[in-house]
Amino acid sequence: MEFVIKAQDWKRLAKEVIGGYPISREEALAILRSPDDQLLEVMQAAYLIRSTYYGKKVKLNMIINAKSGLCPEDCGYCSQSIVSEAPIDKYAWLTKETILKGAEEAIRRKAGTYCIVASGRRPTDKEIEHVIGAVEEIRATTDLKICCCLGFLNEEHATRLAAAGVHRYNHNLNTSKQNYRNITSTHTYEDRVDTVVKAKEAGISPCSGAIFGMGESDEEAVEIAFALRELDADSIPCNFLHAIEGTPLEGRKELHPRRCLRLLAMMRFVNPTKEIRISGGREVNLRSLQPLGLYAANAIFVGDYLTTGGQEPTEDWSMIEDLGFEIETCAL
Repeated sequence: MEFVIKAQDWKRLAKEVIGGYPISREEALAILRSPDDQLLEVMQAAYLIRSTYYGKKVKLNMIINAKSGLCPEDCGYCSQSIVSEAPIDKYAWLTKETILKGAEEAIRRKAGTYCIVASGRRPTDKEIEHVIGAVEEIRATTDLKICCCLGFLNEEHATRLAAAGVHRYNHNLNTSKQNYRNITSTHTYEDRVDTVVKAKEAGISPCSGAIFGMGESDEEAVEIAFALRELDADSIPCNFLHAIEGTPLEGRKELHPRRCLRLLAMMRFVNPTKEIRISGGREVNLRSLQPLGLYAANAIFVGDYLTTGGQEPTEDWSMIEDLGFEIETCAL
């Protein structure tokens, strides 16, 4: 029998979560399956949790694609994958000077966290040195928090990045363990978990999230949220598949704005104290309902993504201001 929560009980459940109650998988499923006439009550309840821990603050993150394409992995969603035929820019590492200019741009966009991202399976020693050189200078000259996303990590590389001042390391689980083999074959779900653990053990704040809309069931979407809770990820990016032409998932359209809102609310209920970030694909999937997403999430990416364009920063600033929220520029 399907678990059902009455409209008047969403706020009660939120208060229980704030009090320390960990919701069950059945309750999380009920969020995803709530009827449209309860959607605003669900979002209001999610906001009660979000505002308890983050008030009206919104954290902005900016990405720089420091190495594009040329990746040997076969991830079906990714335009930089070896199996992708998407017409993207492909280049080796940006110079340190270009990465430093990116940090200046992050500050202009009012971002508090600067994300240095590179395609590929795992970084080489030389690539780690290149990143460290840029990170150390950024840390010495700005108040930016630094997040890196460089692929799989070994213990030595994780320790060196931590010593250089990298605050966060992003390595998304992407999808559920059960669904993973349908998305990629060149690495495993366990490989991704291992890198998140290594970053955490090195003293780097773990950032790990999901890409929704890749064939996962409701139950699998819930499983992702609970896996991230078990990993104790501090920051959880919620991506919504932007099915880029030329990738294996080209043309897939499983999401609609209301589904995206329920996914964000579910993630907030399951991980109440964590940074929930609306990430890639928000513009094309949430569309006109983007502002409502911030009633559950407390962070967004500002500007472009890795190979796709994002909303103009001024539009994001206006959206935040119109909601009566405030941009948080420096706190991790």
